[in-house]
Amino acid sequence: MPPTPSPARPPSARTPFGHALAGLLDVLLPADCAGCGAERTQLCPACRHALTATRPGPTLLPWAHAAAPYADPVRQLLLAHKERGALRLAGPLGEALGRAVRSALGARAGAAPLLLVPMPSARAAVRARGHDPTLRLAGAAARSLRRAGLDARAAPLLRHARPVADQAGLNAAERRRNLHGALTVLPRARRGLAGRQPVLVDDLVTTGASLAEAARALADAGLPARAAATVAATAVHPPGQYT
Repeated sequence: MPPTPSPARPPSARTPFGHALAGLLDVLLPADCAGCGAERTQLCPACRHALTATRPGPTLLPWAHAAAPYADPVRQLLLAHKERGALRLAGPLGEALGRAVRSALGARAGAAPLLLVPMPSARAAVRARGHDPTLRLAGAAARSLRRAGLDARAAPLLRHARPVADQAGLNAAERRRNLHGALTVLPRARRGLAGRQPVLVDDLVTTGASLAEAARALADAGLPARAAATVAATAVHPPGQYT
């Protein structure tokens, strides 16, 4: 008897076209809440509240603020947007990121036009996912900041200069060594950016090694980042309690 074929995976699990199809279905069809599974709403009121309930504060890097701790349901929302093509989540996640930007800058938030610089995604990861989640979040955060009256735009200035090892299992020092010199600023990146204060943005910060490397690359190009912001962090220190 021939072996029973394994069930075919849905297109969204196989190809960039599948991911694009999943994104289209995400827009057209109702879905369960990505954070808790509540029916017929991709983001229920309770999970939306989880994005806004915590006051943004500093992470392990005092100049990098996060909107919320990296715990469910925020963790599930980020994974759904990043890995499962839940594109409608970019709006509320971007609003949370915008709050973290304002928190990181403090009184400097309106001092100059803002330039949100997303952490770069590897080309292979973008192809596999069918979208660049961090760039999407940066754009959503910039729109949120503009609605709040701030001059903000997002621009993908960074790219990978060399391959890096998988970060899983590496401690903070090993991550810093792994990432040192891994990022560079795109050629001609300074065009049209005069007078804007760069702010690094990402979906998540753990040890801060990636943000530190990105800050180095921008500084070397004469575009020093004034702050960094993320949607979530594995360790968030309430304002005034950073040690």
